[in-house]
Amino acid sequence: MIVEVTRGDLVESVHHVAACACNVQGEVVLAVGDVDAPVYLRSAAKPFIAAAVVAAGARERFVLDDREIAVMAGSHSGQLFHLKAVRSILRKIGMDESALLCGAHLPYNEKAMLAMLKRGEAPRPIHNNCSGKHAGILALCRLLDADPATYLDPKHPAQRSILAFCARMSDEDPQRWRLGIDGCGIPTYAISLRHAALSFARLASGNGVDATDAAALAVVRAAMLARPEYVAGTGEFDSELMRVTDGGVLSKGGAEGVHGVAMLAQGCGFVSKVLDGAARARAPASLALLHRLGALSAEQMEKLGRFARPVVYNRAGRAVGELRPT
Repeated sequence: MIVEVTRGDLVESVHHVAACACNVQGEVVLAVGDVDAPVYLRSAAKPFIAAAVVAAGARERFVLDDREIAVMAGSHSGQLFHLKAVRSILRKIGMDESALLCGAHLPYNEKAMLAMLKRGEAPRPIHNNCSGKHAGILALCRLLDADPATYLDPKHPAQRSILAFCARMSDEDPQRWRLGIDGCGIPTYAISLRHAALSFARLASGNGVDATDAAALAVVRAAMLARPEYVAGTGEFDSELMRVTDGGVLSKGGAEGVHGVAMLAQGCGFVSKVLDGAARARAPASLALLHRLGALSAEQMEKLGRFARPVVYNRAGRAVGELRPT
């Protein structure tokens, strides 16, 4: 699959995309490109990281609500309600912002970013899009009575617990995984699109895993669908896709053009990867393929039009081209 980028009547650039969809039995229902090459899931793995924390008992122990669980599973855009949810998690586990080791960047949300710059405020780790996930991992540290100062280490008990959970979701052996370091510092695992799609099929249905894991997946799934704005942010792709489908599709993107989807009605999982890592091609490619799979109606595609065929604007705000999947 190719996503073309036009300028005028010329195709100026192209992005190649690989994708796989499968059911909970692992049967492939869509294969585009090489679905067996390993790719890092990056932030698309966050729903499973959050589910590992929930499976360990964090929801009950710390009385976490849907907003807090959704922000744990999300890549937030730094809006005030996101920061409030992360601070709430930290407060409930008896920690503060100094425990976050994710590094700092300006909020992705433009209004939030401009407000910070106007105040002359420097970004802190809580503004990092991954701070919710890190707060969740710190909660897991509390549950395991493990050192919160070293939670980034792949050998840390919290990370071993998370990787074991993710491996159970994908029927893989975590000892054989290639591990890298994500942008926020935690270990990130490489997995084939085929096995990643199986993980999202299980997130969609809760089938194929034991009762404890299925219950944890159900908690995370319900929280993300009930509070999609906490997964990404106002007007962001993941949040809008879940909102427009009214809970029919669970969506979680990751860096370097990765996108994971749980299709609830079909009980299937879908994962795509823009091979050159260009995030701009992720939404057009995924939406076209999800429509082809029957997960999105024509009406929903129309509502998501600005993501399905994004317009290319010049600096003066004039439309000069578009992105279109072929």
